[in-house]
Amino acid sequence: MTRETVNAICAVLPGAEVSEPFGPGIDTWKVGGKIFACRGLRGGVAIKTDGIETAEMLIDAGVGTKAPYFHRSWVLLPEAAEAGELAHRIRASYRIVRDALPRKARAALPPFD
Repeated sequence: MTRETVNAICAVLPGAEVSEPFGPGIDTWKVGGKIFACRGLRGGVAIKTDGIETAEMLIDAGVGTKAPYFHRSWVLLPEAAEAGELAHRIRASYRIVRDALPRKARAALPPFD
């Protein structure tokens, strides 16, 4: 997984915006002002899951590790993550964060399949 791969997956999601609030080289992708993916300097990408149990299951299955500095419901996918798995997990994280936005904020976003 490269920075370009992560950015290409995130950039096509409706309303997704990238910023570097944690410093240069740390791409933080947000929807409605809320983070759904974060790629740090050491590689890997942190994504949100639907809960602590799902995160623990993904960690136990070897899909990822605990995402440092994030809540326990977040998982850090490794550099070696397969592109299909990476895209699936980023899209799932996006949907979780988008669905949790206030109704007015969701209504202002373009549609998402």
